[in-house]
Amino acid sequence: MRRLLKLGAGLALFSLLPAMLGAQADGGSPAVRRAREIVALINSADPTAIRAYVDSAFGSEMRRMPMPAHLNFVMGTREQSRGLDWLSVQDQSATEATALLKRRLTGDRTAILVRVEEKAPFLISGIGQRPPPPETGAAATRPASDAEVVAALEQYLGKVVEADVFSGAVLLAKDGNVLFARAYGQANKDFAAPNRVDTKFNLGSMNKMFTAVSIAQLVELGKLSFDDPLSKFVPEFPTPAAAEKIRIKHLLSHTSGLGSYFTDEFMRSSRARFRTVDDLMQLAKGDSLAFEPGSRWSYSNTGMLVLGKVIEVVTGQDYFSYVREHIYRPAGMVNTDAYELDQVNPNLAVGYDKEFQPDGTKRFRNNIFMHVIRGGPAGGGYSTVEDLFRFGVALQSGKLVGREYLQLLTSPKPELNSPRYGFGFGVDPQWGIVGHSGGFAGISSNLDLFTGSGYIAVVLSNYRGASMSVVERIRTLVRARTVAVR
Repeated sequence: MRRLLKLGAGLALFSLLPAMLGAQADGGSPAVRRAREIVALINSADPTAIRAYVDSAFGSEMRRMPMPAHLNFVMGTREQSRGLDWLSVQDQSATEATALLKRRLTGDRTAILVRVEEKAPFLISGIGQRPPPPETGAAATRPASDAEVVAALEQYLGKVVEADVFSGAVLLAKDGNVLFARAYGQANKDFAAPNRVDTKFNLGSMNKMFTAVSIAQLVELGKLSFDDPLSKFVPEFPTPAAAEKIRIKHLLSHTSGLGSYFTDEFMRSSRARFRTVDDLMQLAKGDSLAFEPGSRWSYSNTGMLVLGKVIEVVTGQDYFSYVREHIYRPAGMVNTDAYELDQVNPNLAVGYDKEFQPDGTKRFRNNIFMHVIRGGPAGGGYSTVEDLFRFGVALQSGKLVGREYLQLLTSPKPELNSPRYGFGFGVDPQWGIVGHSGGFAGISSNLDLFTGSGYIAVVLSNYRGASMSVVERIRTLVRARTVAVR
């Protein structure tokens, strides 16, 4: 599923479903020409053209994806942007090109990467959306105050909410003080229940931060080491030989070689079966190492799940109790947990996907039967923008781990071939952003901690992919404000 990565805050955020249509081949590398075709396809929003282009221009691996996935990607990109204007080629090679584009709905920029096969006819082998580079020079907005940042953010949110491409809650803070917090859209469309600032949204992969901080706490207490082999705690997983090779630091940095427990068995099974770490570990039983631990980076849900089991072995507590006691409670997170969805859970947002029919019409589908019945160490819990703000403050103030361990969590690990991910946190060293994102059908979440300027931004949405453009807009405003202050 992850041909191009979808990383956390401060990282390249990729959405890996495909699609696109023919424009004229007017120069540039084969990848650039394909990128122009893709943009034309998005702007056409023609279901017949999308199907024809997928059949003729996509490589065999991409064509294995069901046609509705291609249709939803193209039509969804058009829905969110209202069309894209070509600005420039950001990067290119013979087999890859990144196009810098402008969204017609909001006027802000985005980027699309297109990857093609090495030989003619240069069929498309990968495509995904990426954040644009920061604006510089005369094009960059320079807010003179935090009030101007908030006003610009409100204006932007007004456009995307009116177009119904964002539903959720947004919080922006500076130096521990909330500058802006507001909710938009509906938490439950069946009952027209509105989202609120204290509505609990599914976090997707953001739970990985809580798992990583828990491990760091145990290292700080001397109960384990980042260099400990997995065999010390879970000696048989995935095999005794592999458990000897895998270190705790590999699991934390997505360099273990393990994959994802969201297997075909999970998709075929009743979600009610999977409520504990051990339940989920059953799904990962057949996993094997895709590469030698520490030799490269590959996003791994199984790796983070196994860390949850390590926490249970070391502490003698179940994972959920440990995190409540040692993360949520000291941080003051009163509306955060891995709630069991077949119980009564007040003020939980239902996730929604827009689906596009063969004729191009759209409808909403909820994600109730798609996701886990209970989240765990790798993701799927719930929280609010207020609680995640509290988490950021507690983490940075030393309430959860000491400064040395915070630095270890939030710094890149090039020695492990993880240059943009630390231990459970995405890292953007250039712009001083750490945090994590999460995404799934009906889930789009993100926490940004701006380490050099004191800003914290939280965006939670119950529409797939809807947080991404809002996150980009906040980053642009905060960067510009930081430059203005300097």
